[in-house]
Amino acid sequence: MTLKKLTASTPASGVPFYTPAQTPPAGTVLPSTDGTTQAIPTLFTPITLRDLTLQNRITVSPMCTYSADDGHLTDWHLVHLGAFAQRGASLTIVEATAVTPNGRISPEDSGLWQDSQIAPLKRIADYIHSQGQKIGIQLAHAGRKASTLGPWHAVPGKSEVAGEDVGGWPGNLWGPSAVEWNEGYPTPKEMTVGEIEGLVESFVEAAKRAVKAGVDVIEIHGAHGYLISEFLSPITNQRTDDYGGSFTNRTRLLTNTIRAIRAVIPSGMPLFVRISATEWMEHSNQPSWDLEQSKQLALLLPDLGVDLLDVSSGGNNPAQQIRPHTYYQIDLADAIRQAVKAAGKTLAIGAVGMISTAEVARNVVQEGGASENGTAGKANTDGTVVVEKEDGSRAKADLVLVARQFLREPEFVLKTATLLGVPVQGPIQYHRAPLKRERL
Repeated sequence: MTLKKLTASTPASGVPFYTPAQTPPAGTVLPSTDGTTQAIPTLFTPITLRDLTLQNRITVSPMCTYSADDGHLTDWHLVHLGAFAQRGASLTIVEATAVTPNGRISPEDSGLWQDSQIAPLKRIADYIHSQGQKIGIQLAHAGRKASTLGPWHAVPGKSEVAGEDVGGWPGNLWGPSAVEWNEGYPTPKEMTVGEIEGLVESFVEAAKRAVKAGVDVIEIHGAHGYLISEFLSPITNQRTDDYGGSFTNRTRLLTNTIRAIRAVIPSGMPLFVRISATEWMEHSNQPSWDLEQSKQLALLLPDLGVDLLDVSSGGNNPAQQIRPHTYYQIDLADAIRQAVKAAGKTLAIGAVGMISTAEVARNVVQEGGASENGTAGKANTDGTVVVEKEDGSRAKADLVLVARQFLREPEFVLKTATLLGVPVQGPIQYHRAPLKRERL
């Protein structure tokens, strides 16, 4: 981590409080001090999506923290999310945020179904902007997986359902069909067409509130077995109307939501969609949502106004069979990216999952440097990584979205830059404590 000297303390503009301007923002590559040039990995090159430019490709993935107050974000979220932006994350995405009260995963989840929830979000957006960084929000409805206990409230081996005595709503779960998540869980109500159409409007109103709060990116949550994901899957969607059966019908809720949100947000604001590329139920000998359908969906998204597809997997069925390895989800992103490119479409792809080292983060997005088997960028014995170009290789995604590693290391961006030997700006107030390779 390298720190740029400032001749004067210039206040950050556009925020309702004083803080020094971070010019350039932390995580920005700095010019060489000796006049030489060096290879900068793609990970630390800018990317532009509509009117938004990110100075690096490392972003904070949405992470549920079960700490909101009736859907309102609190000082916990300000410190939690602000720490990542302060230390160089180019985009920090707020956790899954429910568009209706019954769309929360737990009673302590974030929400944006009423105007009083705008101000707490704006406070966080203002702070992240004061650091020269960008903020996104993931809009969601938990469907049949709603009204569950926060993880530290649940008792292993017992029901995770949040009852009315703890603020839950087990009698008011929604789903495409009356199929419960698992044995012992409430059976959701099959939504009427009117409720589906009303839900789309709830997404729209939440998106308008997010714009008022000053967010830079909106992401639609269509993954992990939550409501939109439930509609995509023929296992959980057993409807026989216009929202069930065929691929077109099962994707209708998502595509209608995309169109409706795109119509009310600024034209220069990027729109992301997160999906589970497969629900890992291929072994079940029944139709399920899989990679081929995800590719088919991806080809529709550019024309609908989506700018990035955030590729995750699983979460829709407790019987899923996953064989995890470092690249098990990154490879799904790669397959979709190649299908989009082969079709001549333009759609950025985000990769998630087990991105916990500088080497892996670099490999995922490296143009001309990420090998087919994910081994580009040789690791030295001291933990640093050699940046090198490998002929015939390709990037697997355009952005990396990192979650748990940021919880372990809020300075993940700065540490990654140091290990890769990339000089980047750090927060100016931390100038006394630059990271050094030999100490990592």
